[in-house]
Amino acid sequence: MLAYSSISQIGYVMIGILAADLENGYASMLTYTFIYIFMNLGTFARITPFSLRTGTDNIRDYAGLYMKDPVLTFSLVLCLLSLGGIPPLSGFFGKLYLFWHGWKAGLYISVTVALVTSVISIYYYLKIIKLMLTKTTNPVDTLKTYEKQKSLVSSVISTKLKSSVEMAMILCALASTLSGLFMDPIIKITWNTFF
Repeated sequence: MLAYSSISQIGYVMIGILAADLENGYASMLTYTFIYIFMNLGTFARITPFSLRTGTDNIRDYAGLYMKDPVLTFSLVLCLLSLGGIPPLSGFFGKLYLFWHGWKAGLYISVTVALVTSVISIYYYLKIIKLMLTKTTNPVDTLKTYEKQKSLVSSVISTKLKSSVEMAMILCALASTLSGLFMDPIIKITWNTFF
């Protein structure tokens, strides 16, 4: 699913490329790309260790994840909501800036398609979030299996690596959240880069 998400995110960046110099297209593209890096890294920093621990990439295995790992689940929720463009997270402001400049450049069809796909992606992100925050049918068995596989992987992956990935996840979630609150300096930096 994240591969499809990445494809749609690249489509959003294309709006900035198409707008080019007409209406700050490059600056809006660079701003969104900067924000996207943190949103995407934060998401993958959570999914990769989980996949290594459980040995599966099945989304259904995320059921009840908040019971097993609440802090990292919350971080993943923030990154997914930011990828979807929910305000006041940075993904919203990045998309707003990008779509606004695309609209001003006359890319009405491209921006409309991007808005529609963004709304559709929010639906899928919310399904994953709901799955993580709801209880599983048999949480005790799932939790035992998770802990057993977690200890197995911990013997393979060093504790330092695991904690550094978790720290990266938390930092990316913070960047995905806080950069939305401090968009003005980010926009000024990208504006000064091109003009």
